[in-house]
Amino acid sequence: MIKKFLFIIALLFAGASFAAVDVNKATEAELDGIKGIGPSMSQKILAERKNAEFKDWADFISRVGGVGEKTAAKFSAEGLTVNGKRFSAAAQAKADKKKKEAEAKADKSAAKDKKESKAKKDKAAEPAAASAPQPSASTAKK
Repeated sequence: MIKKFLFIIALLFAGASFAAVDVNKATEAELDGIKGIGPSMSQKILAERKNAEFKDWADFISRVGGVGEKTAAKFSAEGLTVNGKRFSAAAQAKADKKKKEAEAKADKSAAKDKKESKAKKDKAAEPAAASAPQPSASTAKK
């Protein structure tokens, strides 16, 4: 009976040692405890977190210098989470695809607006050119 009890306690401590560390709640010491995150990286993370909490891994990667997808995957494997979620390359690819689609849509909209603006300018210039006095035949010969 006592062996089972000690075994259960040992499992609880082992589970606690592998507990996830959420980037939005972690202290500097907890961040430093993640393999690959040193004092300078934890300072960068904390400085960015002061501005606003990280929404997701894509937000974390974009705001913290020196962190890319490979680094994020390593941090996640070591127990780092963003809002309780581990890094997923598939989720990251989906987020990147949505971002590219949104940028393409914005570019297309901007090009359309530019074309419409040019058309309005051209249309506004036409009446002015039509109302300008035409040179008479007598002044054209001189």
